[in-house]
Amino acid sequence: MAMGVSEFLHTPFYCEENVYLLCKKLCANGTADADGSDLFVVFISNEKKQAFQWQTFGKWSRLMGDFTMIQYIPLWHQKASKRADGITLWDYHVVCIQRKKDGDSPCLVWDLDSSLPFPSPLTPYVLETIRPSFQLFSEFQRYFRIVHAPIFLHYFASDRRHMKDSAGNWVAEPPTYEPIVAEDNNAHNLNEYIEMRAADVATNVGADLINAVSTEKLGVVIGENQLEEFFSQIS
Repeated sequence: MAMGVSEFLHTPFYCEENVYLLCKKLCANGTADADGSDLFVVFISNEKKQAFQWQTFGKWSRLMGDFTMIQYIPLWHQKASKRADGITLWDYHVVCIQRKKDGDSPCLVWDLDSSLPFPSPLTPYVLETIRPSFQLFSEFQRYFRIVHAPIFLHYFASDRRHMKDSAGNWVAEPPTYEPIVAEDNNAHNLNEYIEMRAADVATNVGADLINAVSTEKLGVVIGENQLEEFFSQIS
């Protein structure tokens, strides 16, 4: 079933909630397995992002268009960009990657903020959006936390505290629906998904790592040159 971006709920600057709802919809309408077992939620961040206390400063900086040292995640072909190449510096970003179990279909990237075809096959998405061959300074190196969608949909929670300034005012209008509460009644754990350190990054992609993504609450963390290799081993 072909689905366009307009068929999904999208609230600017709430990418984690957008992807949560996207996964739910893909499961409900048969585009994905009913239990979401062919879906993976991917958080893109890095150590520098975590170091600058994202809860207070992260999205405020990007909303104001002030590309300061707070933002460290360069991605290309983003709708928010005003540049011809679509490059945007995010404090973090979240997408969904679908790996069909038949093994013959290409992995698909569902990125509601991308100007590329929706969804995009993984290989061209990596080449065009992540551009791993592009030489970046170390502070711009990106890490990828991959969480199996059934686990994510069970445990993820956000009370949106990260989108308020020090006076308690919204820095971006929140979604009109109620905040997402985890099935274990946790009210907020978004920071646990976004915080990534170099020590968290897997040194190699093997069977143990593939198995871990199906059991670990926070999934696994890999480097930007390991993304395609990781998904090629998912069966």
